[in-house]
Amino acid sequence: MSEIQASSTELTSQYIAQITADLKRNTKEQERIGAEVDALQEQLRTLQHDHTVLVNMQQALGGASPAPEATTKTAVSVPSQAAAEPKRSRPKKTAAAGADKAAPKKPAAKVSSAKASKAAGKPSLVDLIRNHLKQQNEPRSAAEISSALTQAHPDRTIKTTVVRTTVEGLVAKSHAHRTKQGSSVFYTATTAPQSAEAEPQSKAVVG
Repeated sequence: MSEIQASSTELTSQYIAQITADLKRNTKEQERIGAEVDALQEQLRTLQHDHTVLVNMQQALGGASPAPEATTKTAVSVPSQAAAEPKRSRPKKTAAAGADKAAPKKPAAKVSSAKASKAAGKPSLVDLIRNHLKQQNEPRSAAEISSALTQAHPDRTIKTTVVRTTVEGLVAKSHAHRTKQGSSVFYTATTAPQSAEAEPQSKAVVG
């Protein structure tokens, strides 16, 4: 009986150890994916903000109205939605497509105004990181950037993992430069791409 109890206790301890290890791996994976999702959301908000600014500049310079683009996007999205519906409901799909094409302007205006209000209320993490790197004379690590932004903006939750993913996105767009010292990675701001972007804008305003 004692041998059976001993073997049962040993199996139980093995199961507990395995479950504990699995839980740790699960938690780390959740944190990693969550950080990537947060970074992607920040990048999406930045792209939406840039889109709104570009549309406003286009309208201010007397360019073409963005309404055809909205119509094109709506028309492209309708077939993908229709493909998911049963084949027997083709008359409904045609009516829905016509309704979507008929009035794309009002929803687009509401969305753009909402994006503009959000962008005006609080800067994105990408902008915060970019401005912080511009002000630094020495390269900074993701942890240092996260700590500095947390102190400067105590009302926002800024994780080091999200900062690292976001600044890597800036590096991919040539808005930041990555340097490696041993096992540590540091980042600095780059000015060439930004001046290149500012130049066509100034020419457009003069024209």
